[in-house]
Amino acid sequence: MQTFIDKFRYNAKRASLVQSRIKALERMEHVDAVVSDPDYKFEFPTPDDRPGPPIISFSDASFGYPGGPTLFKNLNFGIDLDSRIAMVGPNGIGKSTILKLISGDLQPTSGTVFRSPKVRMAVFNQHHVDGLDLTVNPLLYMMKCYPGVPEQKLRAHLGSFGVSGSLALQSMYTLSGGQKSRVAFAKITFKKPHIILLDEPSNHLDLDAVEALIQGLLIFQGGVLMVSHDEHLITGSVDELWVVSEGRVTPFSGTFKDYKKMLK
Repeated sequence: MQTFIDKFRYNAKRASLVQSRIKALERMEHVDAVVSDPDYKFEFPTPDDRPGPPIISFSDASFGYPGGPTLFKNLNFGIDLDSRIAMVGPNGIGKSTILKLISGDLQPTSGTVFRSPKVRMAVFNQHHVDGLDLTVNPLLYMMKCYPGVPEQKLRAHLGSFGVSGSLALQSMYTLSGGQKSRVAFAKITFKKPHIILLDEPSNHLDLDAVEALIQGLLIFQGGVLMVSHDEHLITGSVDELWVVSEGRVTPFSGTFKDYKKMLK
């Protein structure tokens, strides 16, 4: 975290996030106490490589589902390994659709979405939590997802998200919503992604767990783009707001509080 502060201390674009990390360092004593509890631990792996730009680029990209209206028209934006972005807008406006266009789960109906062939992306959404195999324990689940990987390596990775010891051997159906979320995070990040896409990641997480997630994202050495309504999560972990409205994605120059005031 100190490396990030030193690198971007005089970068105007990163000023708010630098301040967030300085404040995070100042309260590390509290955070260390929180994340020492397995319920509050998010340690995202650092990628071994760092692809050069461009990473993800939208060029006049439009999209509409078959038989339906055009949802987005002529989108132009890019995402890099230093991006820290939250997309905001009303429910049902299509924010999750944009995440799917970024990840490649959907393709534009016109225009292009370029993704570097070297970039690895991880996507977290409620589907990944709901899709967990409830008949096995977290360790067996990871072994099924990544056959051939040594058990100890999978145990260590689960432990990075607080799923360790007896919890890793506990039947999935007995886990709390927050614990299942952490298993899902472990599953999607095992291959050391460069970009993490998050769709309402604070669902099922209490305040301390959200704080630990913020600290994990701050330390993560990659790009982050999230869809969230959680003011604390957004304020603590991103430095750009993109407003999704009327088929467009527009950068917002103010804070999340400013955005909320604008809506009133």
